[in-house]
Amino acid sequence: MKPDLQLIVSQAEAEFESAKSLHDLDNAKSLFLGKNGKLASLFQRLKSLESAEKKIFGHELNLAKQSIENALFKCRKQILDNNIRKKLESQSIDISLPGRGANKGSIHPLTQSLRRIQEIFYGMGFEIAEGPEIETDWFNFTALNNPKDHPARSMQDTFYVEHKDEFGQNLLLRTHTSPVQVRYSIEHKPPIRVISPGKTYRVDSDSTHSPMFHQIEGLWLDPNINFSNLKGVYVNFLKEFFESSKLTVRFRPSYFPFTEPSAEIDLKFSEGPMEGKWLEVAGAGMVHPNVIKNFGLNSKKIRGFAFGMGLERLTMLKYGVKDLRLFFDNDLRFLGQFRC
Repeated sequence: MKPDLQLIVSQAEAEFESAKSLHDLDNAKSLFLGKNGKLASLFQRLKSLESAEKKIFGHELNLAKQSIENALFKCRKQILDNNIRKKLESQSIDISLPGRGANKGSIHPLTQSLRRIQEIFYGMGFEIAEGPEIETDWFNFTALNNPKDHPARSMQDTFYVEHKDEFGQNLLLRTHTSPVQVRYSIEHKPPIRVISPGKTYRVDSDSTHSPMFHQIEGLWLDPNINFSNLKGVYVNFLKEFFESSKLTVRFRPSYFPFTEPSAEIDLKFSEGPMEGKWLEVAGAGMVHPNVIKNFGLNSKKIRGFAFGMGLERLTMLKYGVKDLRLFFDNDLRFLGQFRC
């Protein structure tokens, strides 16, 4: 007796529509499409039929299976849609609540200052160079005319690394970015005009000093460079950085082993919160002949000037910040004042 395939399809549709959950639907599916379901047993019967009858009955079985699968897909989609709708209804939004808004980030004040400084010196023809933060004793001290007994080499001032390099030299966290000037000058020929910004490290920590701080050093090597060029470049930089022509700058004689003559650069404000106060902002001078020799250059033909300044100090002066540690506390109340 030939089975009523349309009746089986109708039974499957009714079972699927009565399912309340995906679990119920899967149970109903197994009754008709499972390994032991009604269609599986009918497909088994094809083996015993003649060729012509098998072709007709097989086609009818495939149409019935397709109808059942379509009904299953339709009911599954309906159950999933109902589940999503119920979840959304249970998590409805109270539109009377005020909006929370999106928190906007900002560029760190030190980064803002660094970018501005680089922009100013780039406009004056300076290139930007970087170097390793772990340095050798030679690049950090010896090449810069610092003798072995110089106080800057003491354990109280310097972070030394336990291991030595392949040549047996002491390794340390650089105490300034001057080693970058040495490396750059060895690899390039004059004229050289370069600034070297980066992190530096010294054993020091209070409201105006940090064990890690940022330094920016500049170097200009050329046969015709003199101290007047140094004064012109740096005074112009200060006026651009502080966006004021009402600045008084003085070059006070000082001593650095890597420059001769040397000077401390002081700045006096004529307006704002620092009005009337002298503050040191940089050290500078003409590059010492011994240092030029360590660059691999002829000190009788090549002259130059160098300067070094702390990024944190300049930023503190520009924005009136009194405690350097605020830059590293990650306090959003403080950092939020510098949105740009």
